[in-house]
Amino acid sequence: MMSKKVLSVALLLALAPAGQVFAEGITAAATDVAPAASLDDGTTHNTMPPASSDDCSQGFFSRLGAAYREDAQPADPNAPAPARRAMDAPLDSPPFPSSEWQLGGVAAPIGVPTSYGQYPLQKALSCTKLGNWMKRNRIEINGWINPSANVSSSSFTNYPLSYATRPNRVEFDQLVFNITRVEDTVQTDHVDWGFNISTLYGYDYHYTVSKGVFSNQLLNNPKSNSALNGKIYGVDPMLFYYDLYIPSVAEGMVIRIGRYLSLPDIEAQFSPQNYLVTHSILYTVDPYTQTGIMTTTRLSQQWTVQLGINASNDTAPWNHSARPTLQGCVRWVSKDNNDMLYPCINSWNTSDYNYNNVQMYVMTWGHRFSQSVHMQTEAYYMYGRNIPGFGPDGEPGVVASSPYPGKAGEYGVVNYLNFELNSSNMLSFRNEFYNDQKGQRTGYATKYSSHTLGLTHWVSSDLEIRPEIRYEHSYDVNAYNGGKKNYQAVAMVDAILHY
Repeated sequence: MMSKKVLSVALLLALAPAGQVFAEGITAAATDVAPAASLDDGTTHNTMPPASSDDCSQGFFSRLGAAYREDAQPADPNAPAPARRAMDAPLDSPPFPSSEWQLGGVAAPIGVPTSYGQYPLQKALSCTKLGNWMKRNRIEINGWINPSANVSSSSFTNYPLSYATRPNRVEFDQLVFNITRVEDTVQTDHVDWGFNISTLYGYDYHYTVSKGVFSNQLLNNPKSNSALNGKIYGVDPMLFYYDLYIPSVAEGMVIRIGRYLSLPDIEAQFSPQNYLVTHSILYTVDPYTQTGIMTTTRLSQQWTVQLGINASNDTAPWNHSARPTLQGCVRWVSKDNNDMLYPCINSWNTSDYNYNNVQMYVMTWGHRFSQSVHMQTEAYYMYGRNIPGFGPDGEPGVVASSPYPGKAGEYGVVNYLNFELNSSNMLSFRNEFYNDQKGQRTGYATKYSSHTLGLTHWVSSDLEIRPEIRYEHSYDVNAYNGGKKNYQAVAMVDAILHY
């Protein structure tokens, strides 16, 4: 155990300066031209500048390296802004994970442009037949690699902290591969379409799996001596959906069919979409994905409505645990773009508890104090009906069953306060309160609080390094380290390398 702690501490201390060295090195490689070399006769010759990512005389890996060098340069302040049929972006990204107030169920709010080919792999493919075909059809491949390390006061498990459940170790969290086409919702003269197929490999699959979609690796692999059940590393085809954009409905409608992320959360499963490395308890135990049909309709620049039906939370329609479930949301943004309200009925049906079949009512509020300071607050109430209990007549094998049978509810609130330090650095401070009234979500009937402070440093537009510290407490029972402690302190860091 001591060697793991030493390795984790070493990684925590080493990643930040190493990232800075990486940034300085690739910046110098891209910007510094070597001085002309002097020959014996007193003449000079010029050293060739580095190849560019669109130089088709170079090989694939040369273009890939050139793309990383180019992405380390500052953005061109004089570059023309893309056409936009929406309010100005309220936030700066980077350093924040997104420039828009959140809206689930769509690639971007209707009327907001999206960038094509912004990551190195797609740039390097630009000179190939495949790359040219993809560019003509606006199809793109990209992804990221995301390792982390943590040092914890717990020795057996960090849960309900997620996703770094195993304490005092280096972890391979995510390798994500995306193939996508994003519909153009800025234009209004024709129907457009899009799709997304995203596959995740790594430890984080423990939290993202949907029952009926490669779920045996988790649900049918009990591990009594492990922090979580299931294989240590697994694969999850996390997203697979088709989008149809119809501009003639109101100010534009997107119909999404397939498996998509749960709508209203501040946080998301994919690492780059989060302000912090770890997740709130509130997010850890709520629904992650739904599979069904979702419509998103823009009524005006301020108002958007969403209606959908799915197979219930984290459950495939073809699985016996599926239950027809309704979703409905309204999103409002103030005229000055300083406030956003996003109330949702994230899941509603009349069925008793089944696999993660909870009823969920949630609201998110975003407020911008200035261009560099904003906050996000989310609160929800969830419950399940007729939860099986752990007693003599209970069913302890049922996933997320409760120590106490019957109706089990839980509620919580989380607040993010976010600061832009400069174009490469942001600071986020998260506080939350959570009450798992019967222990149905976390396994312990108790109230919790957690407090997290983290920094995101963009070494380049392709590399993020995120150190953070976190302290949390359970008030009614010992809920940490497998029920041995009522508190936990964790320091950790991760890195996200886009490709």
